[in-house]
Amino acid sequence: MKNAAYKKNLRKLMILAILMLAAAALYMLWNVNFTNPKFLKYSLSLRFPKMCTMLIAAFAIGAASIVFQSIINNTIVTPCLLGMNSLYTLLHTVVYFFLGSASFLATNANAAFVVDLVLMIVVATIIYGYFFKKTNYNILYVLLIGTVLTSFFGSIQSTLVRVMDPNEYESLLVTLVASFDQVNAEIIILCVILLGVLAFVLRKDLALLDVITLGKEQAINLGVDYDRCIRRLLIGVTACIAIATAMVGPISFLGLIIANLGRQIMKTYRHSHLIIGSSLFGMIALVGGQLLVEHVFNYSVPVSTFITLSGGIYFLFLLLRQKKG
Repeated sequence: MKNAAYKKNLRKLMILAILMLAAAALYMLWNVNFTNPKFLKYSLSLRFPKMCTMLIAAFAIGAASIVFQSIINNTIVTPCLLGMNSLYTLLHTVVYFFLGSASFLATNANAAFVVDLVLMIVVATIIYGYFFKKTNYNILYVLLIGTVLTSFFGSIQSTLVRVMDPNEYESLLVTLVASFDQVNAEIIILCVILLGVLAFVLRKDLALLDVITLGKEQAINLGVDYDRCIRRLLIGVTACIAIATAMVGPISFLGLIIANLGRQIMKTYRHSHLIIGSSLFGMIALVGGQLLVEHVFNYSVPVSTFITLSGGIYFLFLLLRQKKG
């Protein structure tokens, strides 16, 4: 019976992988001029970095969301509650407010990415590592601290926006909306390396997720260093979200959607299957959404708008279903 369920999940993952590859192929080849090799090469050179960015962001958000939900033991929470999206928004607002849209950090995409990534990871490591220890390794207190920090960062950002020069604010808005229209291809390899290093460092902790979901007492009885494992995984989650956010901007509801779809479709306790399934769902959603943005809506609506709208509706559905249950 167990072996049959395992094979069934593998078939589901294969189907999702095929759908993802089909969506990627459709995105790369849609409305491409095959008769002219130069035009074909130029079109693919523009689309390939976008597609790579979408796949990387979907993997980072999908994996982080599954791990975070398992740590919290709640399927309607997302890592955005840790404040990374609000911190990203605040950092960009501070740059445009004090330095201006013509400053080096505002015009150089590589420098902006490095500053965003380093500051978000450092802040997350210090804050959550410190408070996790101070709260006697109580994950709910850490979640509450993240919610408070989200409001705190948002309040500072709102105050700066109100007194900001209107021209600077107009330039700022472009950077605060998640978009794949202007992708910095130079950071793709760096992000892949960072995620690979992160997965390697946390490989032992990730392997213990199936045991951790049994509960703290059961995990400790089975020989798991629960507090250390949770602390490392929590920092890893914030690092993944920091990488995805620094790449494309904040996408708040994507993690909620793909993590819950992955759990509903896979119906397993194996986190290896859940992480891969949710990541594939994210890849399909982002690539398909960007395909609509470019060829149906002619870039008039960013893909984050569709994700936010569908995510809000899906969140209400999950709340009503839990209440009914």
